[in-house]
Amino acid sequence: MIKRKAPLLAPFLSSTKIFRIFINMNNKEILQVANKVYPKIREYYGLGKKEYPPIEVHKNILVRLTGEPEAEGEPADAEFDRKENKIFLYTDYNNSVEDVIRGIIHEYIHYLQSGSWMKRYYNMGYTYGNHPYEVDAKKAEEDWKKFA
Repeated sequence: MIKRKAPLLAPFLSSTKIFRIFINMNNKEILQVANKVYPKIREYYGLGKKEYPPIEVHKNILVRLTGEPEAEGEPADAEFDRKENKIFLYTDYNNSVEDVIRGIIHEYIHYLQSGSWMKRYYNMGYTYGNHPYEVDAKKAEEDWKKFA
């Protein structure tokens, strides 16, 4: 799961002032980006032990888990659910094409990684910030321009 401290801001110019507004991509926009880049990402990184995970878009994690449309979730823009073998993207925290592509790459790397080692590293005391699998997934995000 990718955690962001705060949504990104986009600057807009108006005569003499700079205004910053939050831009959250909607489901349709996120799916358009995903449909364009996901086949390239799959081809580049290859098939894991399971079939390719489909991508679903939801408002946030809590909305997905509870079904309550107004639920407020934790700040995450993407998540890989190993049991469901699905990548989830969340509109609340995807603010750009770059965010979407980075999220797909990050979660796709988790799809390729061992679930048992993911847990084992956390049990060994690693945290989100220094977990070897999170570090690898974060590093892979830097390739996002290859797929844009």
